[in-house]
Amino acid sequence: MKVKLLLCPLILILLFTSSFKRESKTTPGQSKVQNLNISFLLDLSDRIDPKKNFDIYQRDLQYIKSVEKAFINHIKKKKVLLLNDQMQVFFDPIPKMPGIDKLSQQLKVNFDKSVNRMNILDVEKNFSEIPSKIYQNAIKSGHYVGSDIWKFFKNNVENYCIKEKHRNILVILTDGYMYHKKSIFLNGGKSSYITPEFIKTKKLTSANYLATIKKNGLGFIPFEYNLKDLEIIVLGINPSEQNPYEEDVIKQYWSDWFKAMKVKKFELQTTGLPSDVEIVINNFIKEKP
Repeated sequence: MKVKLLLCPLILILLFTSSFKRESKTTPGQSKVQNLNISFLLDLSDRIDPKKNFDIYQRDLQYIKSVEKAFINHIKKKKVLLLNDQMQVFFDPIPKMPGIDKLSQQLKVNFDKSVNRMNILDVEKNFSEIPSKIYQNAIKSGHYVGSDIWKFFKNNVENYCIKEKHRNILVILTDGYMYHKKSIFLNGGKSSYITPEFIKTKKLTSANYLATIKKNGLGFIPFEYNLKDLEIIVLGINPSEQNPYEEDVIKQYWSDWFKAMKVKKFELQTTGLPSDVEIVINNFIKEKP
């Protein structure tokens, strides 16, 4: 009897230890669950004018919808108790249209454990309707406020787009050219802008464009940021067809800029059919093991 009594506590200890080990094995897997923080920066310059580019704004809307769908798919795959994900849209400068603050608020999405199916339906509805209203208002008014991407990075990207314990992704919709009348700066060979005229002036129109860039220290003026917690995907790059090396020059400028600011990961995507670009978006956003 004494032997049996001594064995009982020993068996309990072994069972408890075994259970603890099994639990320990599942814990690391749980830490891999990602909390997404997706931000959009929209370029509402005259590039969206149908008279200039007849279908660009429609493509933008489809790209936005593809990102939203990827975000919702991510939400649906997570356990409700683990939800801590968000998505928002930014402009710089802010569009001059009635109710823009309210519309912007409706595009700020936060999912936590209190989420329900209606929240998901609201997001799908808002991202189908509100971006279209904003683009159409800009087109109808003919007043294109432009996009000061350089200043947004200077003043806001760290505060607006990076959140602790999240996978931070910034989606920039632009044609790849960077220019705003209030942000025209030069610092040696570096500039806060790039335009087709600028590219011609700097003689970046031949196969030796890269050597010219390096020789003259050309590129965007970077900031002393360490954006190691930020991933960026640029959608809609639309180079002039007059220069066969225009796309290469644009992508080199953006790549060098992101590398200088230590961006964790980035993708530069030329404008294309939304169905094709959606694959690129999904591959970029989908959760990695």
